[in-house]
Amino acid sequence: MGWCAVRHVIEDDGAFEERVTLWRASSEDEAIARAEAEVAEYVTVVGGKALDLFQCYRLSEAPADGREAFSLIRQSDLAAEQYLDAFFDTGQELQRTE
Repeated sequence: MGWCAVRHVIEDDGAFEERVTLWRASSEDEAIARAEAEVAEYVTVVGGKALDLFQCYRLSEAPADGREAFSLIRQSDLAAEQYLDAFFDTGQELQRTE
């Protein structure tokens, strides 16, 4: 058994929630199956629907302060500032500004 982080997205009326959940599982497939079951329950409470994207990352060590919980590497021809604007800071995020 090891720890896996599963990334998935929920859409609700034009808003997209990206979640990363942690699972103690024997395989990536088991972690994804458990995440799929959890998100099915989650959307009955908060609304919306899960999109068909579940990405799994197996942690090299158990979760603790400062440990990496998820990693995704994407190649892009965009400059760093353009990359951030395109994927992470589009201006449409619902986030705290303080």
